[in-house]
Amino acid sequence: MKSLTTTFVLLLVSMQLFAQPQESAVVDTLAGSEKIYVVAACALLILLALLFLLFSVDRRVKKLEKKSEGK
Repeated sequence: MKSLTTTFVLLLVSMQLFAQPQESAVVDTLAGSEKIYVVAACALLILLALLFLLFSVDRRVKKLEKKSEGK
């Protein structure tokens, strides 16, 4: 539960970075051509994939720990 809380807090902190004012020429160009949505979607997809990997590895480790305690 602690890792889930930590992950959630870090996710909220990183979301604040996206809320900063857009003053970059790259951001203006991407937003003008609406490619910024593609970039944001790719970043979200990568983040979700990493979170899925993190939780699946955590479940596997817990299973192995339970198995080793039983021996």
